[in-house]
Amino acid sequence: MLVAKQYRCLHSSTCMCVKGHLSEDAIYLVFLHLNWNPRLIAIFSCVCKWFDDIAKRVLWKEFCRARAPKIMLDLQSSGSHSVDGNWKALGKLLIHCSGCRPGGLFKNINIPGHFVYRTRFSRTSGRSFLIPQCKTDVLYVSDPCEHLDQGDEGDVGLFRGVFKSFSVSRVRKLLIDREAKLHPTEVCPYCKAKLWSMLQAKMVPRSACGRLGAYEDCIEYYVCLNGHMLGKCTLLPLSDSDEPSDL
Repeated sequence: MLVAKQYRCLHSSTCMCVKGHLSEDAIYLVFLHLNWNPRLIAIFSCVCKWFDDIAKRVLWKEFCRARAPKIMLDLQSSGSHSVDGNWKALGKLLIHCSGCRPGGLFKNINIPGHFVYRTRFSRTSGRSFLIPQCKTDVLYVSDPCEHLDQGDEGDVGLFRGVFKSFSVSRVRKLLIDREAKLHPTEVCPYCKAKLWSMLQAKMVPRSACGRLGAYEDCIEYYVCLNGHMLGKCTLLPLSDSDEPSDL
């Protein structure tokens, strides 16, 4: 069998596909042929509770493996068959810039969320976001998604990331030891968990600005209880040597 057999039906009482629905193996093969298309997975999960369960348990997992195989291999190398949070949240993090709204985490900046079809996540870059006490942790961070012409704010870069085994990480332990406060209202846009401010906890190293190409003291990021990270910085303007040539 391609997927584990489920003995408990998750259909709702009003579900129209209680009789004659496809087996999980057939659904798996259909989405394999579709190359784990995230839009179709999202539409499929809206049909009924049973389909939604398959999407969360199987389809989003296979999407993550197909989209970022090296990251998934590392995140699961500790022997776990799951990830912190859930597969749906991780799949969204890989392809979606959450943006920010006025009055939200990043004050009065208004940037709508949007899909990003090609994003590089780097474990090496992640080390630049960790203070010396936490250098043994593993963090994957995306390149900043640039949003230009933000008025007085300048060119804003939004980035996101994910920790490996966040529940046993040094970052989480230090946040708890320092009695860092969770944000009173905002939650993670990917898994809806509460957020810690790394800036408030004084855990943002200067090396993060250098890695992002951002002004010093113009970077802030949050980490949720499941180890998803989202942040904002003000990007330095390109120098003449950084501009693409005509050749």
